[in-house]
Amino acid sequence: MSTGVIIILVVVAVLILALVAARPLAAGRRGPGGRDLRRHFGPEYERAVAQHDGDTKAAEKDLGERLRLHQGLEVRPLTTEAHTQYVAAWAGIQEKFVDSPAHAVADADRLLVRLARDRGFPDDEHDARVAALSVHHPHQVDGFRQIHAAARRASEGQAGTEELRETLVRARALFEELAADPTAAGNGRRAVGAGSRAATTADESAAGSADRVETGRRGTPWAGLRRRDTSRGSAS
Repeated sequence: MSTGVIIILVVVAVLILALVAARPLAAGRRGPGGRDLRRHFGPEYERAVAQHDGDTKAAEKDLGERLRLHQGLEVRPLTTEAHTQYVAAWAGIQEKFVDSPAHAVADADRLLVRLARDRGFPDDEHDARVAALSVHHPHQVDGFRQIHAAARRASEGQAGTEELRETLVRARALFEELAADPTAAGNGRRAVGAGSRAATTADESAAGSADRVETGRRGTPWAGLRRRDTSRGSAS
C-alpha cells in the first residue's frame, strides 16, 4: 500500500472520528431533547404542544428557549418574617372571599406577583414572569395564569363565584411552593400549612363550624373557601 493511500485513509478516519465526536456536542448546544423536556415540564409540555397545534418541534423550541433564559435564575429564599407575613396575607384573602370573591381573587393575584418578585422572578412583565415560573414550578404555574385571567374577568363582571373559588384553590398550590418556610427545607407545603393554623382557628370560630376547614393534599388544615348559598344569596 502506497504512502499516499495510507495518508488518505488516515485523513478519512480522522474526519469520521471528528464527526462522531461533534454529534453529542451539537445536541448539547441544541439543549435537552423532547424526552427531557417532557420530564422537566410535565403538564407545561402538553400545554405548549397544544398551543402549537400539535407541533412538538415548535413546542420544544419554545420550552428550550424558556430553559435557556430562566434556568439559571437565582431564586431567593424568603426570610422567616416575610414567610409569616405572606401566610397571614393568604389566610386573610381566604376569609375575604366569603364576602367579596372578586376582590379576594384580585388580591390573591397581586399577592402572588409580589411573592414571585420577592423570590427573584422577573418583575417587568407578565409573560416573562410566567415563563420563568414555568421553568421552576411547572406543575403549579397554571394556577397563576388562571387566577390572573380570573381577576381580569371578575373586574369586568364576567366570572361567577364558583369559578373564582376553584381558581383560588388551584392558585394556592403555587403560593405554597413560593411561600415555603425557609426553616423547613424540603418540607415547604407542610410548613406553610402549619404557619396558617392560627388563621384557620380564627376562621373556624367565626363560622362556628368545622365545615369551613378544607383539608389539604397532605391532611393540613387550611381556611376553607365557603360556597355561596345561591338560594339565599348569602354564604353558607
